[in-house]
Amino acid sequence: MRNRTLLNGFMFISTMLMINNSFAETVSLEYKGFYDRLKQVNKQNFPLVELAFSVPMTPDCMIKSGSITTEKEQYPLTYTKQQRIFIPYDAQLKSDRALVNIHVIGDASKCAIAMQVRAKEAKQSYTQTELLALTADMNRLLDGLQGFPMKYFRNPINGLTFEFDKMQNDNEKVKLVIDNVESMVSETYPLTLEKINQLQQISFSQKPDIVSPLVTK
Repeated sequence: MRNRTLLNGFMFISTMLMINNSFAETVSLEYKGFYDRLKQVNKQNFPLVELAFSVPMTPDCMIKSGSITTEKEQYPLTYTKQQRIFIPYDAQLKSDRALVNIHVIGDASKCAIAMQVRAKEAKQSYTQTELLALTADMNRLLDGLQGFPMKYFRNPINGLTFEFDKMQNDNEKVKLVIDNVESMVSETYPLTLEKINQLQQISFSQKPDIVSPLVTK
């Protein structure tokens, strides 16, 4: 397992669960690893943010199908066209030593599963109060994932990143309005905490697909 921090959306504060099976098209991971992370989130109330798992959309990592299996049962694995996978929070699955199986088209050794903190529901416009509440919730969740005493060595997030769905964005640009001042942004827009503290309202011509933490060194 390795930790990696990037400056734009998809892999923010992401824990990569590397797949070591060099040639197999089916990857099986212990459910316990997912459960332990979800448990940290479920121990507290986070009304604005959630923990999301996904498989990067690369030629070697296109999901064909998936399942969650125990010795006696098999359940379908739900995932989206963006390859976000939905893992249930179920103590029985942990007790039964369940496996999360992902069947990919390509070279499974080049695949990974990313864990990301993101907003539960992206909005097309935000007030400053809403943005600050979102960053506060993200910081609290990240502190819980770090655990004691590592949370005291983690820098607070530096703002938010807004990502837009390329398939909805034919012109590859999105109109941004901050306090009646218009500009154009591309697929990813980083909004620093400094800018958040200076604005009153922000809106986009297209609702963001993902809102996640902005982290800089």
